[in-house]
Amino acid sequence: MTSTIRSRATSKAQAQPKAPAPSKDIHIPSPLPTTPDAQAAEDLRKILDGQFGELREDIREMLDDSFFLPKLDGTIDDMRDALLPVLERFRDAGYSYDSFSRANGGSGKPDRAVIGLETLGHADLSAMVKAGVQWGLWGGAIDNLGTERHRHYIKPTMDLELMGVYAMTEIGHGSNVAQLQTTATYDPETQEFIINSPTPSAMKVFLGNAARHGQIAAVFAQLYTPGVAESHGVHCLVVPIRDENHNPMPGVTIGDHGRKGGLLGVDNGTLSFDNVRIPRENLLNRFGDVDEAGNYTSPIESKNRRFFTMLSTLIRGRIAVGGAANAATRTSLDIAVRYATQRRQFSPGGDAPEKRLIEHRSHRLRLLIPLAKSYALMLLQNEVTARLYEQQRQIAEGILDLANPTEEQLLASRELESWAAGLKAISTRHATRTIQECREACGGAGYMAENLLTTFKADSDVFTTFEGDNTVLIQMVGKEMLTAYARDMGDLSTIDMVRYGFDEVSDLIRRRSGLHKTVQSALDAARRSNDNSLFHAGYQVSLLEDRSQSILKSLAGRMRAARKLDLEDAAIEVDKAQDHLIAAGWARMESLALQSLVEAEGKLPKNSPARQVLEQVRDLYALSTIVENAGWYEEHNVLSSMRIRMARAAVRDLVDSLAPWAEVLVDAFGIPKSIWNVPMLNQAGVDGPRY
Repeated sequence: MTSTIRSRATSKAQAQPKAPAPSKDIHIPSPLPTTPDAQAAEDLRKILDGQFGELREDIREMLDDSFFLPKLDGTIDDMRDALLPVLERFRDAGYSYDSFSRANGGSGKPDRAVIGLETLGHADLSAMVKAGVQWGLWGGAIDNLGTERHRHYIKPTMDLELMGVYAMTEIGHGSNVAQLQTTATYDPETQEFIINSPTPSAMKVFLGNAARHGQIAAVFAQLYTPGVAESHGVHCLVVPIRDENHNPMPGVTIGDHGRKGGLLGVDNGTLSFDNVRIPRENLLNRFGDVDEAGNYTSPIESKNRRFFTMLSTLIRGRIAVGGAANAATRTSLDIAVRYATQRRQFSPGGDAPEKRLIEHRSHRLRLLIPLAKSYALMLLQNEVTARLYEQQRQIAEGILDLANPTEEQLLASRELESWAAGLKAISTRHATRTIQECREACGGAGYMAENLLTTFKADSDVFTTFEGDNTVLIQMVGKEMLTAYARDMGDLSTIDMVRYGFDEVSDLIRRRSGLHKTVQSALDAARRSNDNSLFHAGYQVSLLEDRSQSILKSLAGRMRAARKLDLEDAAIEVDKAQDHLIAAGWARMESLALQSLVEAEGKLPKNSPARQVLEQVRDLYALSTIVENAGWYEEHNVLSSMRIRMARAAVRDLVDSLAPWAEVLVDAFGIPKSIWNVPMLNQAGVDGPRY
């Protein structure tokens, strides 16, 4: 590589409206050495693993066994049954206990549960989903929504003696859970609830464990009591679906979705109910209960807040899905990058040997840009998982009462829900795009099932729509931003309001959570020195967060106008701004991912050979994100067209600089060799693979 990073970064740029051009660039990266240092992989791995390093190493050691690879042959029932021994291995290693609170006999370590499922996603997403349904969804519903009277379900669930189903989604109502049609009507004469599917659209669908292994279900239904015409809202009840002979219980109809586009090992099915009676005690009553006479009580008076509080206890599954999608993406990148360093294609001429794929710039661009994003998302995943653990710790120690949180606790919970939703959305979208790119980058070899890329592609595809459709989830991020914006603006004085109009980032960024000291220091350093080098971490954060906050401010203006209208007209105006709301959510998550990279960079020892490497990974993520949104930056006069061209050129130079370190970068993922060492990597020598 030449010194083009330096020459292009120091090119004179025209003045910018929001930050004057610097007199000199202060932070200009030098090209990396062409001979990589293997120690860098170890240092990078420690940074990527974060506080979960020891746990991840334990699971990696267990996964270093071909036993955990996806089963590609056999009937659907064969593939479904093959997952049970995988879950038994996880159970025997103690990971099933991590999903449950100490009060219910578990370890009370939800971070371990999430990391366990995430790491399993490196090998087999079907196994990850099956484990997630059993211990995270079905088990999580009992653990989080039940009380002491439901504790007897926990131990057999941990031990796989009781296989459960999480029956929320209906064919007519997926994302709109509040409007589910299944009913649970209390009969005081028998002290039973009657569960019904009143319409065909009330059928429960896409349910893991339902078609083959499930014995019992956590059913979400509208709760009705005598003498009250309206529903008390959606509640969860425990409903047996199969008897001891594994036949459907009376009134329960079970369907099988059969062959799907992926996740063939997961036995997805349907459930319908016709006057199915269950004991009153089967209502999971942490947030709402019915006494023998049929009187309803709840510690949360508001129906809406009660509903969202119930759902908020189940965000762990959403976090785990995002983590597993990231893990499958990292495995796919590992395979594709190693193939690119071996497979040769096209000679520069004469007697010169054919070049390795990684020596073609187009190939470097298609693999190393998403690799940099995978670094950012893994680090952000660590942050969200740590926040989940802290929330659960506060609940266990009685510091946080979800039914009666303080204002500060409520805001923190809402932000965690927002981050979990946004992380799942950005991670699964990244997985869908990147795994496909990896498949194409490996040519025909990538299309062979034995090389796993098509399996990861098929299995991860549904991740964009389950545990919440991404289009819906990313709007949760935008809505939380709007709420915080309104709160922050309400705290400002008249003078502050004037100042805010001129410098929203310098004011509002400090009011928003999520900025660690390292990130804030980088921002402050860039502003103090007036350094708007494209390679300065603080300026990069400013550019991404400026976009996020600018979109938010514009969106808030549109929403403010809607507040003056009647309900019907306001709904029309809100719908017109939906694309704006979605854009705000994506911009926010892109900014948070960069902040995670900056924070991690500050934790590396200054003498580490990984420091400059991670710095360029951060540059690559930041600048490629800016280039991807070039239209916005030019349209809003934040960056000139010349500066955009400089950023685009820098992206090309960065992938050139990082190319010799490509295997070091994927080594840092720590994926067991038994997973990534697929057949094509043993066939892609100088003579090329057999395909």
